[in-house]
Amino acid sequence: MTEPAISQTGATRDDSPHEHVSSIGSSVAIWIVLLICTGLTAGVAFIDLGPFNTIVALSIATFKAILVVLFFMHVKYTHEKLTGLVIASAIFFLFILLALSMADYGTRLWR
Repeated sequence: MTEPAISQTGATRDDSPHEHVSSIGSSVAIWIVLLICTGLTAGVAFIDLGPFNTIVALSIATFKAILVVLFFMHVKYTHEKLTGLVIASAIFFLFILLALSMADYGTRLWR
């Protein structure tokens, strides 16, 4: 581990990046929310919603993915522009994937 730099005035200067350390309570709370969402996904799978089953399942999965990215990957506490660009491009391509999947699903000939 490196020592903090000492300026000419004798004061120490710490140039290392500061990371956010989340509390155990918030991590457990997010984990419980993820477990509830998983149970909700399994429960909704047994309810016949017609064509909305896929939409509900994908919505719950998207919410869970957002929670994981924001809290467990610490994106919520990152203030770098490149991280925001990566997240925005991932969401953009996710919407393209979902739009193409829904277009395929909506234009199938059901027999």
